[in-house]
Amino acid sequence: MTLSTVLSSPPAHDAVSRRTGAAGLAAALAAAAAHWLDLVEYRPEGRWTHLLPPDAAADLLDASLHADLAGAQVWLLSWLPAQGTPLHDHGTSAGAFAVVRGTLTERVVAAGRNGVRESAAELTSGRVRHFGAHYVHQVTNRDTEPAVSVHVYTPGLAWMNTYAVDGGTLLRTGTERAGVDW
Repeated sequence: MTLSTVLSSPPAHDAVSRRTGAAGLAAALAAAAAHWLDLVEYRPEGRWTHLLPPDAAADLLDASLHADLAGAQVWLLSWLPAQGTPLHDHGTSAGAFAVVRGTLTERVVAAGRNGVRESAAELTSGRVRHFGAHYVHQVTNRDTEPAVSVHVYTPGLAWMNTYAVDGGTLLRTGTERAGVDW
């Protein structure tokens, strides 16, 4: 899904009752980036993350999206070259992220009856990636320029599990908890 696809969709007649979900919110927040990009910092020692307060996120969105924002969590992230996440999931939270600037590489890992399957995709500015709970991925800036992204999680993140692939098996290596580990 691209940002232009979301923004060029015809308006719904029942916009008040129709829910767009995390992908729609991420796309709308990316489209409003001019209003929040001045918050972004770049830190050589590690990725910068910022939890956008719900009222600040609501101020950036059309009122028809406010119901979708209830119970969601919005994070702004910056990525210098070579910065990335470990292989992780988002616990029971589903979500989406939109690349606002730069290029991010997403590695997706899925374990099934026939072992582990892996894929990778380069996501450029304007791309939106949505995912369900327990989706295992790793996001890295492999480009030479900084990147910025906006992430929406529903419900808000409570924990994230980290993983490693060992001998064709996906192994959970740890759990990070909101309010404790980040």
